[in-house]
Amino acid sequence: MIPQDYIQELMARTDIQELIGSYTQLKRAGRTYKGLCPFHSEKTPSFVVYPDNQSFYCFGCGAGGDAITFVKKINNLDYVEAVKLLAGRAGMKMPDEDDAQGRMRSRVLALNRDAARFYYSCLNSEKGQQARAYWRGRGLSDATIRRFGLGYAPDSFRETFSHLKAKGYTEEELVASGIAKRSEKGNLYDVFRNRVMIPIFDVRGNVIAFGGRNMGNEKPKYINSPETLVYKKSHTMFALNVAKKSSSRRYILCEGYLDVISLHQAGFDTAVAACGTALTADQVRLLSDYAREVVLCYDSDEAGQKATARALGLFAPSDIRVSVLAVPGAKDPDEFIKARGAEAFARLLDGAGNALEYKMSKAKANYDITAPDGRLNYIKDCIELLAAEASPTEQDVYAGRLSQETGVAKSAIMAQMETAVRGQGRRRSRQIQRDLLKEGVAASIQLPRGITGQQALGVAVAEQQLVAAVLKQPEFMAQVASQVTADRFILPELSQAWQVMTDRWKAGEPFELSTLSCDLPDSVMAMLSRILAQNHGMGFGKEDIELYLGRIRTGTMTSGAAAEMDAGQLAGYLEQLRKKKRPTEHSED
Repeated sequence: MIPQDYIQELMARTDIQELIGSYTQLKRAGRTYKGLCPFHSEKTPSFVVYPDNQSFYCFGCGAGGDAITFVKKINNLDYVEAVKLLAGRAGMKMPDEDDAQGRMRSRVLALNRDAARFYYSCLNSEKGQQARAYWRGRGLSDATIRRFGLGYAPDSFRETFSHLKAKGYTEEELVASGIAKRSEKGNLYDVFRNRVMIPIFDVRGNVIAFGGRNMGNEKPKYINSPETLVYKKSHTMFALNVAKKSSSRRYILCEGYLDVISLHQAGFDTAVAACGTALTADQVRLLSDYAREVVLCYDSDEAGQKATARALGLFAPSDIRVSVLAVPGAKDPDEFIKARGAEAFARLLDGAGNALEYKMSKAKANYDITAPDGRLNYIKDCIELLAAEASPTEQDVYAGRLSQETGVAKSAIMAQMETAVRGQGRRRSRQIQRDLLKEGVAASIQLPRGITGQQALGVAVAEQQLVAAVLKQPEFMAQVASQVTADRFILPELSQAWQVMTDRWKAGEPFELSTLSCDLPDSVMAMLSRILAQNHGMGFGKEDIELYLGRIRTGTMTSGAAAEMDAGQLAGYLEQLRKKKRPTEHSED
């Protein structure tokens, strides 16, 4: 366990706004900072950083916590590793601690490296003859095979396991790596057998996982490593460790590993692919650290087109310029390059259409624009698209193109565009109002299964307000610790938090938000951040504390005027308190 006084000093040296600002652009908004959430795709900023209590919260996806929570989530780290990262930023040496999980991570990384070397040696042995023929049949050179560390898993249930066991790895480490599985009888066996092997590296060059492909038509075509201590597929881009070394900032996003490898061999050294079945917001964020432009290069089949549409949505909030590559006469880039050559593919890349052009071409394919109704429907779809996603300049340019395509006057198209833009503005305004309602104190509470009713919801509101008050003003703990225990809480997350907070108080230890993340799961940290966000700028008095305690103890208000308030009325009462107690905002903020 890392000492709390060390964590306190680390948090004092960590500026959460500066930390988070290195991952996503933040703009000052009064006493807070606001920006696009780095954990989900959004167009309107809903991610807020609160420097006063060193926390963050996203009103869109619910992510929240302190600096340690943020580093854990954004970098896919455990608690100790997140503390180490922050300590490195702050120039602090780590205290001695029992880091069993950290040691296991190091062992798994070493095991994966030795497994990759073993697979490569098997490829170049007598038993790898068929695998070598497969790779060469795919057009890969020996240099490419070496560059990507491609290999072969022998046709055996225990050969890989035995080799790694002989190198000193334990059965626990073999299972933790995903290289071996345990049978129903308790025996270990190799996961990858008689497959060509593709190692997956993280951006630092560590082998973190493997993809194993069959060499025939049997199913499944691929077997992939499970998620482990070192591998989270939604956070990983295949070949990014190679692509990041390129001087180019135009990246080519492909559908599969072999597409990427073939493009690299042809000289396109920024090709990458998403690990997992579909691109994720975390992978887009990771890619945005390296790319200024991304060319989507998915297969031309229905699945590839769906993947393209999904990717466009995920990239929309980012600053990355996105274009879509159409590969004529071939199902994928590898097939095109083999038939037409690398220079022809380079010309395709230079002529790739942007996201708007791609979406307009998809709309055009739905209609027969030689017919009047087809032209009208095509124009209508394009106008809705341009009103929602295009800048005024883009609207003017594409209105001119629509006019040329359909023979409809540009002035008529622009008039309809103006109407659509106003409609989009009204819809956005209504959505903002709906989002604000969702941020209400009572609206965000989910009662446990089996507990219903306005009275229970009112108690839950009081619980979260009490926790918020004590987190903001720790001096209240002396007033309330003996009056309410964790087992009185309806919400299990707050019960868990309250237990940790009171235990800390009794031990004379701090219980501010920034000290709790070692003892609470991320979901509870997110809830605590949410209730602090909802009460930002609000002060609490002793009468408020008594009101919350009375509601928790008896389910009814202690004051006569509020004796039978339901949850909605209680939320309104709390909002009145908020307005009365909110400090005056100064113009310089």
